[in-house]
Amino acid sequence: MKRIVLAALASSLVAASALAAEPTYLDNRSDAASLIRSLYNAVNRQEYSRAWDYFGDTKPAKDYEAFVKGYENTTEVQVVTGEASAEGVAGSTYFSIPAAILARKKDGSEAVFGGCYTARLVNPQLQEQTFTGLRIEKGDLKPSDKPLGEALPASCGDGPAPTPKDAVLEQARNAFAATHSTQCTSLAPGQPDDAIKPEEHTISFHPAGSAENDPEQKARLFRFFCLAGAYNEIHVYYLADETNGVRELHFATPELDIHYEGGNSEGKVEAINIIGYRSENQLINSSYDDATKTITSHGKWRGVGDASSDGTWLFRNGDFTLVQYDVDASYDGEINPESIVDYNTAP
Repeated sequence: MKRIVLAALASSLVAASALAAEPTYLDNRSDAASLIRSLYNAVNRQEYSRAWDYFGDTKPAKDYEAFVKGYENTTEVQVVTGEASAEGVAGSTYFSIPAAILARKKDGSEAVFGGCYTARLVNPQLQEQTFTGLRIEKGDLKPSDKPLGEALPASCGDGPAPTPKDAVLEQARNAFAATHSTQCTSLAPGQPDDAIKPEEHTISFHPAGSAENDPEQKARLFRFFCLAGAYNEIHVYYLADETNGVRELHFATPELDIHYEGGNSEGKVEAINIIGYRSENQLINSSYDDATKTITSHGKWRGVGDASSDGTWLFRNGDFTLVQYDVDASYDGEINPESIVDYNTAP
C-alpha cells in the first residue's frame, strides 16, 4: 500500500526552487526606478561594491567597510518603487523616486521602510572623456508600521500626481506578495515588476439565491505565476467580487490512498481510494477557460507524464467547485487516467 499525498508535489517543488533561487543579475541605470531596483539587487547578491558604486559623491556611509557592515545581518531586501518625477537644474536632471523596502534579518525579523530617493544625471552632452551615468544622490527612508505596498509614498516632493491605480488589482498583488514571498520565485528580490503581473479574467454570474431577472454581478479572477520546476508550473489564484472583496482561492482536492500489486508502486494499480479532502491554495499546470468557466490542473508525477492527477473546478454561484478529478496512478509508460470524482455537470 502506498499513500499518495499530492500536496507533496507542490511542496517539494516549492522547497527545491526556493533553495536554488538566486536573484537574477540586474544592472539597469537607464531610469531612476530601475537604478533603485538595481541597488537592492546588488545588495541581495552581496555585490556590495556594485551597490556602493550606484551612489554619487555623497555616499550612504562614512566608508565602504561601514556600508558593507550595515548589511551583515540582512538576508534579503524587497523593494517597490513608484512613479519618479524629474526636474532640470544647471546642466543636470534630478529625479525623485518613491520607494519602500522590506528588510529580512538573519534572526527572521522583518522591518519596513518608506520614503524617497534622489538621483542625478549630468547632461551627457556636457560630459567629456570620462562619463558619469545616473547615480543616487541621497535616500531618505523612514521606518513604517505598514505593509510593504502601503509604505510606498504616492509621490515625492513636487512630483506629479500618481497614475490612478487599480485598487482591486493592487490588493490582490499585495496579498499574493505577503502570503507567498518565501515560496514563489516570482517574488524573489531582483525580479522585474512584471514578474507578478497576473493573468486576469472577468466572470459574469448570478449569486446564489438571486432571481433570474436580477442584474448579473462580475467577478475578477487573477492567476499569479509562482514558480516552475522541470515539468510542473505552479500558480496561485485570487477572486474579487462585490460581496467578498479580494480573497485567495482554495481548491477542494481529494486525498488518495493508492494500492499497488505487491506494494510496488511500479506495479499494477489495485485500488484508488478517496480518504478525505484537502484545501489547496496552489494548482499545478493550471489554466482558466472562459467558455466553460472552469479552472483545470494537470499535475505530472514524473516527467514522462504517464502518472498524473487532473482536477476541474467549475465556477457557479460566485465560487469554484470541484466537479471532476482524474488520476493516472500507473507508472506504465501509458496515459490512462480514470475519474475518481465526476460531477461535471452544471445545474
